[in-house]
Amino acid sequence: MNAPEKFLLPDTQSLPDARALPIQKVGIKSLRYPVALRTASGGVQHTVAEFTMSVGLAHHVKGTHMSRFVEVLEGSDAPLDVAGLRRLGRAMLTRLSAVSGNLEIAFPYFIRKRAPVSGVASLLDYQAGLGIRMDADGRTQVTVTLTAPVTSLCPCSKKISDYGAHNQRSHVTVAADVVVGELAFEELARVAEEEASCAVYGLLKRPDEKWVTERAYDNPKFVEDLVRDIALRMQRDPRVGRFTVASENFESIHNHSAYAQIEGFGAARCD
Repeated sequence: MNAPEKFLLPDTQSLPDARALPIQKVGIKSLRYPVALRTASGGVQHTVAEFTMSVGLAHHVKGTHMSRFVEVLEGSDAPLDVAGLRRLGRAMLTRLSAVSGNLEIAFPYFIRKRAPVSGVASLLDYQAGLGIRMDADGRTQVTVTLTAPVTSLCPCSKKISDYGAHNQRSHVTVAADVVVGELAFEELARVAEEEASCAVYGLLKRPDEKWVTERAYDNPKFVEDLVRDIALRMQRDPRVGRFTVASENFESIHNHSAYAQIEGFGAARCD
C-alpha cells in the first residue's frame, strides 16, 4: 500500500442520497467565537459572538461537511461590518459548495457614552446581532439588530398622580434590513434612546441623576409610543428595507412586562 493510500479515508457525507429531499438549512449552532467589529468611528471592537451557520443541501447529497463552517471563521480575521458580513457569507457558500445559506451572529456590543451634565464617560453594553440570508436565486439580505436599554415613564401615571409617575427600564429592539450602504449599531442605539423617555447611562453623578429624572418626567412614553416613534424614524431611512421595532417595558408596578411590536418598510423598500 502506498503511503498516500494509507491515509485516504472515505468521505461519507458526499455519498449520494436516494430520498430526493433537499434540506433548506443544515449547519452548526451555538458556536462561540471571538470576532472583531468595525465601529461607526472606523475603529475596531473585539467581542465574543455566538454563531449560527447553515447552508442548503441538495436532494441528492447525503450530508454537509460541518468542519468547514469553522474553517470559514478561521480563514477570516477582518473586522466585520455590513460589507464584511457579505464577504463572509460568500466565503461560506464557496467553502461548502452551496448556493444558499444563512449566517447569524449575536454578541454584546459596548458604546462609550458621556453623562448629560457632568460629561463623565462610561461604557454601556447592548445586545447586538448581524445576519445574512443568501438565496439560490442570487438575492442577499443583511440584517442589523440592536437591543438598547432605555427609560420609559408612564403618561397615564403622570396624568393621574399627585406625586411623580412610575417609570421602568425598557429594552427596545430594532432589526433592520440594510439595502444600501452601512448601518452602524451606534445609529440604532441613538434612534432608540432619542425616542425613549430618557437614555440609560453606565455612570451618573448627582447632577446627571437630576437631569435624567426630569428628562423622563417631561417626556412620558407608553410602550406603543416607543415603537411608533422609532418606526417613523426607520421609515425615513434611505438605507433600510423591511424593519421590526419591539419594546419590552419591565413594569415597576406590575409583575409582568408591557410589550409592543411594529413592522414596516424604510425608504429603501424592495418588494
